[in-house]
Amino acid sequence: MRLCRRSRLFFSCALFLALISSGAILAPAQCTSSATPQHLFFHVTLGPGYTHPVSGRLLVFAKPGDKLEDVNLNDFHPDQVSVAAKEISFWNPGQSIDIDADDIAFPKGFSHLKSGDYIVQAVLDVNHDYNYGGRTPGDLFSAPVEWMSGQGGEPKLVLSNTVKPSTAEPKLKVSPALQSEAEAATEPIDFLSSDLTKFWGRPIHMRAWVVLPPHYKSHRKDRYPTVYWTHGFGGNLRYAHFFGEMIYQRMAEEKMPPMIWVMLDESSPTGTHEFADSVNNGPWGAALTTELIPHLEHIYRMDARSSGRFLQGHSSGGWASLWLQVTYPKIFGGTWSTSPDPSDFHDFTGVDLYAPHANVYHRTDGTPYPLIRDHGKVLATFEQFAKQEQVIGPYGGQIASFEWVFSPRGPGGRPEQMFNRGNGDVDPKVVAYWREHYDIAYRVQQNWSKLEPDLRGKIHIFVGTADTFYLDGAAHKLDAVLTGLNADAHITFIPDRTHFDLYRVGDDRLGLFDQIATEMYAVARPHVHWTPAAAGAHEKTPATPKTPPTP
Repeated sequence: MRLCRRSRLFFSCALFLALISSGAILAPAQCTSSATPQHLFFHVTLGPGYTHPVSGRLLVFAKPGDKLEDVNLNDFHPDQVSVAAKEISFWNPGQSIDIDADDIAFPKGFSHLKSGDYIVQAVLDVNHDYNYGGRTPGDLFSAPVEWMSGQGGEPKLVLSNTVKPSTAEPKLKVSPALQSEAEAATEPIDFLSSDLTKFWGRPIHMRAWVVLPPHYKSHRKDRYPTVYWTHGFGGNLRYAHFFGEMIYQRMAEEKMPPMIWVMLDESSPTGTHEFADSVNNGPWGAALTTELIPHLEHIYRMDARSSGRFLQGHSSGGWASLWLQVTYPKIFGGTWSTSPDPSDFHDFTGVDLYAPHANVYHRTDGTPYPLIRDHGKVLATFEQFAKQEQVIGPYGGQIASFEWVFSPRGPGGRPEQMFNRGNGDVDPKVVAYWREHYDIAYRVQQNWSKLEPDLRGKIHIFVGTADTFYLDGAAHKLDAVLTGLNADAHITFIPDRTHFDLYRVGDDRLGLFDQIATEMYAVARPHVHWTPAAAGAHEKTPATPKTPPTP
């Protein structure tokens, strides 16, 4: 969701406001026609302990309070932390620079912060991926320091620390008794794609983990249905590995039927590529279906039929899995998508992108469009989220990620922006491209006569009625379209569930996986009655045919 670079020039306010109205730069809160604003400059030094020049986006964070602790953004409360940014190239060890904390800043220039105690910290985002995953290994950061806003004497910050690879344990872990077994059953995939390599002009790898079901190695003649899973925004290969082990445990405990799960990593420098063919990101859908899947089916004993290939994912992964099913209905036997990103752009997290004079920041009555909620409480608006993302940098943010997937390529080689970052106005030409190429509801409706034989009955969606990002709205519109087509789709709206507790069944935070996997297995093995162990003994019929099936 951002793109903003400016040199430190003292524009006249008239020129400055003209640039703002065009959307070329982000409007700083301190610009007025009556007075030259005061600017605050923070002095930042690259610690002498480093041996080589560094480059990246320098971020300075300020949070009210007096507790010396690391300062990071909170997407769910964007107004609680202020951030200023500056692009840096070839910063030498021991060298000091000044960052204008009123030049590129959110939610406003630091000179306009309320007087009081703040904790300030600097981070150099070396890989320009703070928008996607926060601080990542290799980023440099200073110690947090105290600062009294309004009293002068800006603090001196020294980048003297480097972010190390995370060793934090996930909140949900495989039981110790199954840990070594789960690790042995989870195998890494690193596949060089010729299609993606040709597009980018450099080697592009597709990475994943293959989770083999219990007894896979001892039942050497059995073939297994396969689920292609992918994560949501912010996920990565490490997250896919952790989740794969959780899937293995559920199969080992006989909560889920025995299947092969392919845990796909869809993260990229631009956000999530969604496994969609894109003029900006490249042919990820084609690479998956024509390169990676045949490669995996050659290596593993997968049930290489459409009735044995399934899709599953949550959030951005939910959109990706839904997209793949709609785009390649002959290849996959069904998608079980949860809380997918907007599938009908008449409701893009609440905004009708097709409305005349559409604006993603404000409704026609001037009230702001919310983007994040906790049930009935609005936590952040679309405008706050977009402008914060723009300050952090041009790559990897959620809103910019949509543009890297959905938008046509602009004259400068980057995707065209769907809306003006300054005022929120939607670009109807860009939205027309989005509609024709990536609006799932529209594409299904327009092409139903061709899609019906291979797609009917294959769409399964779960979403909460209190989805944190208002994604239930688009799901309702897609449901209406599919119902009108008699598509035999199965869209379930779970009352009062949010984006983050959708899978909970009783005390089990991942219980919905059991239902999803059981429904998939029933498609692949219609003559095998499988029930979870907790529900009683289930039939021990072999998981798959003994001879390779006909594709």
